[in-house]
Amino acid sequence: MEIRLCEEKDIAEVGAFYDRVVLYLDETVNYPKWEYKKYPSEHSVKEKTALRQQFVCLDDEGILGAFVLNDDPQGKYENANWSAVIPQGKYMVCHTLATNPAMQGRGIGREMVEYCIRYAKEHGYSAIRLDVVPDNVPARKLYEKCGFRYAGDVDLERGIEMIPLFSIYELVL
Repeated sequence: MEIRLCEEKDIAEVGAFYDRVVLYLDETVNYPKWEYKKYPSEHSVKEKTALRQQFVCLDDEGILGAFVLNDDPQGKYENANWSAVIPQGKYMVCHTLATNPAMQGRGIGREMVEYCIRYAKEHGYSAIRLDVVPDNVPARKLYEKCGFRYAGDVDLERGIEMIPLFSIYELVL
């Protein structure tokens, strides 16, 4: 298994990967409330790849997972009750973490989260913070197993009507 930055040559494949994940979620339970061809999508992958923030997890068979890692909370993280006062730019945020539905339960999500932790430490960040839709029990369990602390449900003022509150998590490094 290899985890690396997404490259321009990967954009279409990673976009198609996210499309397959969203279709699967629509057929089962769409915990993150992602929208097919809207978010995540090839467009968002292209944007985050250009910023060197889109990562891909793969092996010889293809894409196992993908995620975005940056220092942009994309919302009012200052509304949260964090355990440590850390200014924006000094913590990383993990977004859009997804695993291949056919490969779930094999530790791929955990590997990607552990990669995020190592990456943040190696690049001098003080914490990793993230948010999930409150009903996204699989994601919540994953982050808690990886040592993240639940910091409450917060209005991040993103203007997403169907998600008024987000469950927020942090791991101080």
